[in-house]
Amino acid sequence: QVQLVESGGGLVQAGGSLRLSCAASGRTFSMYAMGWFRQAPGKEREFVAAISWKGASTYYADSVKGRFTISKDNAKNTVLLQMNSLKPEDTAIYYCAADFGSCTAYSCYASGRYYDYWGQGTQVTVSS
Repeated sequence: QVQLVESGGGLVQAGGSLRLSCAASGRTFSMYAMGWFRQAPGKEREFVAAISWKGASTYYADSVKGRFTISKDNAKNTVLLQMNSLKPEDTAIYYCAADFGSCTAYSCYASGRYYDYWGQGTQVTVSS
């Protein structure tokens, strides 16, 4: 069992940066692949980024590729999302999710259907 708690959200001007953190509790955190999703008001949840359980592979939505970086620190039981060059359209609640062995490809990570645990989210607001 894994519990996820996101933090690091806030208000930032367009072009600025934020770093989101997802802290996990659980003995098997290192074996989980991790993903970030976001949901803006009135819109469907969308995939942002994911990282394999060993951290060797990363995946990004086209909308954030080149601007966001996902990383994982198994020793600290955390996954990070460094968000640079933020745009107003990045405004959303960002959710951290954990997948225990269900996904090995982009399409699986991006679908959001196979994650075992989800955090409560952290708000990111980008002003213009």
